[in-house]
Amino acid sequence: MMKIEELLAYFDEGRSFGDDPAIILAMRAYIQENRRLLFEMNNVWHEDPNEITELFARITAKPVGKGVRIETPFYTDFGKNITVGNDVFINAGCKFQDQGGIVIGDGTFIGHNTVLATLDHDIDPDRRHILYPAPIHIGSKVWIGAGVIVTKGVTIGDNSIIAAGAVVTHDVPSNVIAAGVPAKVLRDI
Repeated sequence: MMKIEELLAYFDEGRSFGDDPAIILAMRAYIQENRRLLFEMNNVWHEDPNEITELFARITAKPVGKGVRIETPFYTDFGKNITVGNDVFINAGCKFQDQGGIVIGDGTFIGHNTVLATLDHDIDPDRRHILYPAPIHIGSKVWIGAGVIVTKGVTIGDNSIIAAGAVVTHDVPSNVIAAGVPAKVLRDI
C-alpha cells in the first residue's frame, strides 16, 4: 500500500484522482483507520478534554498546537491532511473533508456545524468520479460562525470574521467581516 507521505504529496500537488486504483485503495485504507479513531473520539466518554486532543493528534498523525480544544462530535473523512495551530477551538458537529489540506492558524474559533470541504467532483457526468483537491487556509485569530461552509482553495485572512451560515467560495482578506451566500465582505474590522 502507498505510504501516507506519498499520498499526501499527491494530494498536496493538487492532482486529480479517481481513476488510479492505488490512490483510491490507499485513501480508503487511511479513511478506515480514521473511522476507528473518530468512533473512539465521538462515542466514548472522555473525562479529560486532553484525551480528545490526543485522539485528534492520532487522527492527523502530527502534533497539535498547545491549548487546542475540540468539542465532539467531530468528523473528518480522511484526517491526515489537517494542521492546527495553538489555542484553536473547534465546536461540536464540525466536518472536515481534508484530502486537499486544511491549515488553521493560532487562536482561531470555528463554530458549530462548520464544513471545510477541500474536494470537488468533475462537472462532466461521465467523469463525476474524478476529484480535484485544493487546500483551505484559515489565518490566525479568525472567527468562523456556526453553520459556515468553506469550499476548496479558499484562504481566510487573519482576524477576519465569517458570519454564521455563510458559504465561502472565494478568498477573504484579513481584518474584515464577511457574510452571505456566497460570502461577501461587509466591512473592515
